[in-house]
Amino acid sequence: MESTMVQVDVFWSYGIGASFATAAAYRLANRPGSPHHRVLRWSDPYLMGTVLYCSLLFAPSGVWLLWGFPDWETMQVARGHEVLPAWLVALFAATNVSQGLLGYWVAARLIAAGRVYAAFLQAGVGYLGMFFILVHGWDGRGYQRFFSADRKTFAAWPEHPGFGQALTRVGDWLSSPVALTLYGMGAVLVPVMLKAIVSWLGSGRHEPGSGAAPGHVRIVLAVLSAVFGVALGSAVASSVLIHLLGWWLGVPAAVALIALAVVRRGTGAAHRAFGLLALPDVHGGRPRQVPSAG
Repeated sequence: MESTMVQVDVFWSYGIGASFATAAAYRLANRPGSPHHRVLRWSDPYLMGTVLYCSLLFAPSGVWLLWGFPDWETMQVARGHEVLPAWLVALFAATNVSQGLLGYWVAARLIAAGRVYAAFLQAGVGYLGMFFILVHGWDGRGYQRFFSADRKTFAAWPEHPGFGQALTRVGDWLSSPVALTLYGMGAVLVPVMLKAIVSWLGSGRHEPGSGAAPGHVRIVLAVLSAVFGVALGSAVASSVLIHLLGWWLGVPAAVALIALAVVRRGTGAAHRAFGLLALPDVHGGRPRQVPSAG
């Protein structure tokens, strides 16, 4: 289980990369040339922005947390630095960048093929996977591991905590050194990400025929609702179903619920959040071709 920290950030960085590609959807959709050969090119400023974010901000934040709080960062598995093999630490840092690139590449290919909603869902897959591990984990105690500053605190959780007990422990965690460190990191990571998404969506609106641009507040609300409303809500609902029905019945039930209530076009929560961004989606094939502004 020592790879749990890698699993969380693998999903998270994938979601970040897909989010950045989706924010650049108008620019990526209107590129000349074959979508299969011109999707990933190092002259792409949006790709470079994704690489810089993942390598200069996201990856260092993960290494910082691993060094400062090895038990918390490994979801209470590691007892300290001495039990972490060097190759795992190196892999952890590398995946924080490589999976961001993968998420960008997958989403960019979908955008080039006119499937912008599918690209948007790639970000959702990343955040859903991350939140499910944090909420449920491998033993149904993911949230207890997350809201424990160290192994000693985690070991003190009752076997079946009531709502009041859980709320008290969450309150204690909110003032822990781990939480205070996360607040500081979030004050940098979140505004930079939102600024990039808002800016890239806005720059795409300079494409002729792109239509009216949603306001900055609307974009931020759509992104935050998609992450903390749709993705986190889906993870919590999936965890509840698995707790009630077990893995064999709970997982299919969760998949069916997400397919009908979240992903479904028109009525799904994810599609509604996607609609707030007014991106150039078509059901299949290439998006309409608009002359490039450049």
